[in-house]
Amino acid sequence: MKTIGLLGGMSWESTAGYYRMINEGVKQRLGGLHSAEIVLYSVDFDPIERLQREGDWEGAAAILSEAALRLESAGAAFLLICTNTMHLVSASIEKSVRIPLLHIADATADVLVAKGVKKVGLLGTAFTMEHDFYKGRLQRVYGVEVVVPGPEDRKTIHDVIFQELCLGRIRSESKAKYLSIIEALAADGAEGVILGCTEIGMLVSQEDTKVPLFDTTVIHSQKAVEQALLP
Repeated sequence: MKTIGLLGGMSWESTAGYYRMINEGVKQRLGGLHSAEIVLYSVDFDPIERLQREGDWEGAAAILSEAALRLESAGAAFLLICTNTMHLVSASIEKSVRIPLLHIADATADVLVAKGVKKVGLLGTAFTMEHDFYKGRLQRVYGVEVVVPGPEDRKTIHDVIFQELCLGRIRSESKAKYLSIIEALAADGAEGVILGCTEIGMLVSQEDTKVPLFDTTVIHSQKAVEQALLP
């Protein structure tokens, strides 16, 4: 079994989900008392969130690259960034280490392509929905058209993530808003919706809607298990 490196803490709420899902996945595959071999580096999210707001992506990349180096030094065979947004600086992080990065957008795209999805909605932080690093990768590399909500709905999604979900707060009013936005994307032709922030799965799940949902935390965790158990 390969040792999985988790670069987490953004937020720790969703990183806890990664830890649980990966261990559950290994147990399901191997049985008995098996669990995953994991090295976890959990950063302090507050300064990184501040750098995000200030648009200082180089500063954020420096912090995460140092953390990635520590994971490599601790014996990780490959690396996961346990957040969609900070894949904006994934190229810088990849350059800082010799171990491979398991990119969350690639893992998600593999599932979309396997299911024949050609047009998909994307929910996430404003950075993920508005910058090109995520949706552009899906469109250019995998041929999947990506649509995002309008400005007002994007603000709602973003605010709920940072003001509620990252703090472990789950509100029924916010869940209703998210489900309404998901339905609107489907009405606009989306064949499914990516839960493109690792906290969103705390709020909505497939049981809440008939629109196919692609939870990136689940998908990324499953891909990590597969990678760790490859011969």
